Amino acid sequence: MFDELTDKLGNVFAKLRGRGVLTESDIKEGMREVRRVLLEADVNFALTREFLERVEKKAVGVLQLKSVQPAQQLVKIVHDELTTMLGERREGLRMSSVPPTIIMMVGLQGSGKTTTAGKLARKLRLENKSARLVAADVYRPAAIDQLETLGRALDVPVYADRTTQDVVKIAKAGIEQGVRGRDRVVIVDTAGRLQIDADMMDELKRLKAAIKPDEILFVADGMTGQEAVKIAQGFNEALDVTGVILTKLDGDARGGAALSIYGVLKKPIKYIGVGEKPDALEEFHPERMAGRILQMGDIVSLVEKAQEAFDETEAKKLEKKVRKEGMDLEDFLSAMRQMQKLGPFENLLKMLPGVSPKMLKDVKMDPKRMKHIEAIVLSMTPQERKKPEIINGSRRARIAKGCGRPVSDVNRLLEQFREMQKMMKKMGGAGGKGGGMPRLPFGGGGMFGMR
Repeated sequence: MFDELTDKLGNVFAKLRGRGVLTESDIKEGMREVRRVLLEADVNFALTREFLERVEKKAVGVLQLKSVQPAQQLVKIVHDELTTMLGERREGLRMSSVPPTIIMMVGLQGSGKTTTAGKLARKLRLENKSARLVAADVYRPAAIDQLETLGRALDVPVYADRTTQDVVKIAKAGIEQGVRGRDRVVIVDTAGRLQIDADMMDELKRLKAAIKPDEILFVADGMTGQEAVKIAQGFNEALDVTGVILTKLDGDARGGAALSIYGVLKKPIKYIGVGEKPDALEEFHPERMAGRILQMGDIVSLVEKAQEAFDETEAKKLEKKVRKEGMDLEDFLSAMRQMQKLGPFENLLKMLPGVSPKMLKDVKMDPKRMKHIEAIVLSMTPQERKKPEIINGSRRARIAKGCGRPVSDVNRLLEQFREMQKMMKKMGGAGGKGGGMPRLPFGGGGMFGMR
């Protein structure tokens, strides 16, 4: 997501920082480069022009400041203006004071609307807001089956009626069921088309008038760039949408749709889809996203991810045990499983300040390696996990055979685990001022970087 844009903007600002003192012509030249980068990222032309006009106007004042590094100030100005372009501030769902809150999902076929409806329902249920899905797409073959399958997988109730094609009747009955079930939210999954047509819009207008939704969320395929923005305009003119969900952003290195859609519609991006897994739907925060694009990091989102993924009771128990008795391989396996819940490690690294896509190109992080380590540890007996020092040559051969990995992988894991134990003892015994850090257990030749 945004890798290409991040890389190119990083190069522009690296050149400016290298000059030390900036002149007005330096800034104009830098802005020409930024303009080229934004247009290559498929950002709307008019929005790009307005963005650069605002940045240049503010940047002129930067040259008068003698106490601040002009290049750093310029990055701050670009960050603030990117935040404005992306929507200024986070806007959550409009929750009705009288439940259920009704959300109407709209968009073209193939945008990921049905899957996103399921992900949103799951997310709301994790926030203790009971949600129900209503299958109001009666035209696409197997659309109802898809939603019901999603509902079972995510433990979300689904209302469907295969006896009628009257979507207003179906939606109303689904909402009534939501009222009886005391659901906080009812999400209505509507029919899409391959392109906007009058029949679809008429049906959606009738549905909107009948159910009076609190939110009309337009679901757009982020990989279609400016096409997604044009389609969004068509839906907004017909329905006056209240927000946008951009899907498939994990496959979009440019980010043109995300950078353009708010500026054109003036409707907030509420969520972004960043993968196929049920938990791959993130709240959209304009300021944090601008920080990620400019390699300023997104520590707040990283902390929130950790809080969501980690079992606090389990973590405290593990910490107490490790402090008292030291870490064994059982503890290591438990900690590793908690970390896996955070998602791909390279995505977490991107949230750290100063980490660019270019820096991560040489870091080989194959998710299979985590599984290999898990298999090695699980092939050990409980006694071997608690006392790795008893694992001799014959035990290593048995473990390797049991997990289907070479003995060299078992040896490497045990060696690096010993390094980790030494590091933890030093940190515990010297207030964190122990010797140098051993190799990180990720990427390259580290523990999770086993070949």
